[in-house]
Amino acid sequence: MVEKLQHKYALSENGAKEMIKAFVACTIANLAQMMPVSILFFMTNDLLNGGIPKGHITLFVVGGVLCLILIAVTEYFQYNATFFSTYVESGVRRRSLAEKLRKIPLSFFGKKDLADLTNTIMADCARIETASSHWLPELVGAMISTTIVVVSLFFFDVKMAVAAVWVLPVAFIIVFTSRNVMHKVNRRGSKYNVECLDGIQEGLETIRDLKAYNAQENYLKGLNKKIKAVESHNIFSEFLNAAFVVSAQMILKLGIGTVAVVGAALLIKNEINVITFFMFLLVVSRMYEPLQVALQNFSALIATDTQCERMDEILSHEEQTGEDSLSNDGYDIQFENVRFAYEDGETVLENVSFTAKQGEVTALIGPSGGGKTTVSRLAARFWDIEDGKITVGGMDVSKIDPETLLSMYSIVFQDVTLFNNTVLENIRIGKKDATDEQVMAAAKLAHCDDFIEKLPEGFNTMIGENGSELSGGERQRISIARAFLKDAPIILMDEATASLDVDNESLIQEALSDLIKDKTVLIIAHRMRTVDGADKIVVLKDGLVAEQGTPSELKEKDGIYNHMISVQMKSENWKLEM
Repeated sequence: MVEKLQHKYALSENGAKEMIKAFVACTIANLAQMMPVSILFFMTNDLLNGGIPKGHITLFVVGGVLCLILIAVTEYFQYNATFFSTYVESGVRRRSLAEKLRKIPLSFFGKKDLADLTNTIMADCARIETASSHWLPELVGAMISTTIVVVSLFFFDVKMAVAAVWVLPVAFIIVFTSRNVMHKVNRRGSKYNVECLDGIQEGLETIRDLKAYNAQENYLKGLNKKIKAVESHNIFSEFLNAAFVVSAQMILKLGIGTVAVVGAALLIKNEINVITFFMFLLVVSRMYEPLQVALQNFSALIATDTQCERMDEILSHEEQTGEDSLSNDGYDIQFENVRFAYEDGETVLENVSFTAKQGEVTALIGPSGGGKTTVSRLAARFWDIEDGKITVGGMDVSKIDPETLLSMYSIVFQDVTLFNNTVLENIRIGKKDATDEQVMAAAKLAHCDDFIEKLPEGFNTMIGENGSELSGGERQRISIARAFLKDAPIILMDEATASLDVDNESLIQEALSDLIKDKTVLIIAHRMRTVDGADKIVVLKDGLVAEQGTPSELKEKDGIYNHMISVQMKSENWKLEM
């Protein structure tokens, strides 16, 4: 049962055990609510038999006080078992998701956009939190306590018991039949929500472009349609859900009527006495109360299946695992007949073989879409390959834990990610225990000091979300400063100088010459002057190694490398004719 709850509602083992405790607490609390009914039954019995004896008055008073105390105590334990434990588990669930996302291959993120993942981590978690604290424990508690009461009713009178309970299976079957319909509706609703969140996020990220091209009005019209779609779907979903739940609740209320009719008929035939008739009326009036809420909770739980599936997709996804210790001999990166395809089945690399040697710069060039960036990501095990082998110093990267493997890499991406923090802390990401002096030294090597000095508070200046207060070139230099600070033996650079002007590019290349000494460098670049000083060039086209060799060797061939040089020379000599 613990494992089923873990899988169904994305719970930890302790969270599943606490959930079972919540079931028990809700059951006891519901049964405690029935205790005053028994006291009222005995009081009525005394009244019908000539009055309440003096000795019984004390018993009823003491019994009433004990019932109130029992109800208060059970409610207290129910609150702790349902709400307090659930909120603790909610924190565990979010941390578990974060830990899981660290270990999931990046191929998973290729098919998920940011809005979708944000919706799962925030909205879906909140929905399951509500289900765990409000709906599920109360539903299970109501069903168990009702079953106990129903069984006890059959010991008093079978016919009256049947009249009281026939509505229960009918009501729950009505709600249960809504499951498939509501699943489809809720999946469509999740799609609308993600599209809406994606549209809002995209609008905020591209606000400058929208303003530049006077496209705000058209974009907002499209966004408004997405918002309306969410609104219309929610109204439809609520109406459909209400149609099932209200119908079931109406059936449930018929139970009181059938108890009254059957009881009256049996009373006339002298098959039951008045006190039994009265007792059944009291019990069913109290018994149906938690079930009214239980039907709503049951329907709400059905609606959370979609959220649970989305979260379970993350928690159950395969992880990238491996050894925590490194066994490499040197830092040569070797690709041996590597084949790789994304999950959509399209092959990106086929039979790729080359070696990037330590102490050399290996440049990856070629037409767009040739697989250059994929090669660099595979070298750091961002994805796992389909076939072949990738080694670092003879060590198979697929056998090493990704975080342990990445300790050997400094990576500078073309798309820089910065945080809404100070310049100092953004650079310190390269080495979390670095001193301020080490961070400043790395910034100087990356030629960041010239623009940092102009900032209002220097290194302590907040740079805004993703470095919004900085230019593209300044953001790129901070990224390069991180690589200097980490000082790892392997460097991967993907268009690292693409956002720099010619003067800054020259300065950075001089600084990089110091950084890459005795290291393995794998660089992706489109500017031929950037790779002209490389020790080795690997030309990738359509996922294949079309050419490889030194720049001088490739210049002697009339191949892709020579063609790229000639095309770029033409573009550099191009002039705007007026």
